[in-house]
Amino acid sequence: MTLLPIFLKLEARPGLLVGAGAVALDKLGAMLPTGLRLRVVAPEARPEFFELAEQGRIDLALRAFEPADLDGQFIVIAATDVPEVNAEVYRLARERGILTNSVDDIPNCDFFFGSVVSRGALQVAISTAGESPAFAQRLRREIDGLLPADIGSWLADLGRLRRQILATLPQGESRKALLHRLANGPIDASRETVLGAGQEMEAEAGRINRYPGSQNRDPSTGSGQAPGHPATPAAGIPATGGVFLVGAGPGSPDLLTVKAHRLIQSADVILHDDLVAPEVIDLARPGAVVVNVGKRCGAKTITQDEINELMVAHARDGRSVVRLKSGDPLLFGRAAEEIWALTEAGVAHEIVPGVSAAFAAAAAIGCSLTDREWASNVIFSTGQHAQSHNKAALPAIEDATRVVYMPGRDMTLLAAEWLAAGLPPELPCVIVSRAAQPDQSVFSTTLGELHSAPAAQAPSVLLAGWAVHGHEVEARPAENTISLSVIGARPL
Repeated sequence: MTLLPIFLKLEARPGLLVGAGAVALDKLGAMLPTGLRLRVVAPEARPEFFELAEQGRIDLALRAFEPADLDGQFIVIAATDVPEVNAEVYRLARERGILTNSVDDIPNCDFFFGSVVSRGALQVAISTAGESPAFAQRLRREIDGLLPADIGSWLADLGRLRRQILATLPQGESRKALLHRLANGPIDASRETVLGAGQEMEAEAGRINRYPGSQNRDPSTGSGQAPGHPATPAAGIPATGGVFLVGAGPGSPDLLTVKAHRLIQSADVILHDDLVAPEVIDLARPGAVVVNVGKRCGAKTITQDEINELMVAHARDGRSVVRLKSGDPLLFGRAAEEIWALTEAGVAHEIVPGVSAAFAAAAAIGCSLTDREWASNVIFSTGQHAQSHNKAALPAIEDATRVVYMPGRDMTLLAAEWLAAGLPPELPCVIVSRAAQPDQSVFSTTLGELHSAPAAQAPSVLLAGWAVHGHEVEARPAENTISLSVIGARPL
């Protein structure tokens, strides 16, 4: 049995409730808030029904059900404690084409009541098609605990902004992108923040519609962006048109980050690698453009330059683009080339980490990669290596990026060990403290100066190697992601 989930407008429509006992009272609580003009028919009634009748909120008839009670009704609920009466009400109502619910009697129902979580205009309804109302209630409680208490007022402000935008801006991709950006903003933002962001984005949308050529500007600031400088993602609500480099994890949708899951479901365009699992791609919203841009086993149906051009073109058209990569985008996923292309084009972009296949593989066999008895280092490597034409091959000892977890507050000893092993003093080093947290900080130095680095707040990670050269970024708050934009070329 396949049900169609719908939300009915019942205000001022006539409805009939047969029964006035405990079961009927439960259904009454769901019907009255809708504004339904409700008539209740029953030989006897609980005191609550008499009170509601005195208040004029229901029409109460103390007698047995009669077929004529169905005349002119839009919806009917049979909620007596006599199954035969409920079945008779359903049969007669069905003959008249009236939607009917016979409580706790699945065969004699045209619709089911869901367990509902309400926050103002927001309603989340759960149905089990009558199989287990208790389980639906359990899910309702769990969802209720997840939703912010003030989401109703946030949604009301969002609705007012939407109506204002629809009334003032012409139909088109810019308006559509603006509405999606607003809806994807932080739910826990204050009402003033939502309204302020909406006004700024409305002004930006107006600029785009007045000057069509301006889509080539940096959408996060509304101004031109010089080549070679990073386009910074807007804080809070993403800018109109931008690219997210998203880690899809090892395959299971359960191993996606919450942010990755949300971005995949809301993206206008998804450009995915061939290794991304179909179950992850299926999360895309209806109407999204989904393109396989994979280059697997040497079979290249699309070049990296073409992928870069696709990302830039869609972003400049005001679309939200998710570049979906298997595992983590920063491990062997050619992210550096894509970051560089987006930076050169002045396109706002953000990196959303994912669970690397290395960690998933270790978890699959129940193995700790850093078992204290056996290993204190982890080296990531690949069987493929692209040698650039603009630099000489690096010595083997330098041809790696070193990642040191928990490097300690004083790195003098570590620096001395690396220098003694032959690593050059000019080797770039970056200390990232409290990565992806609101108080994230980044400190850049070289191996020769690492001993003088200030004490980092735990937890911290040390990144060292030529790959981090040119990634000097200012410390700034992070929204559940680490975003590093290229601002320099690779070393010669």
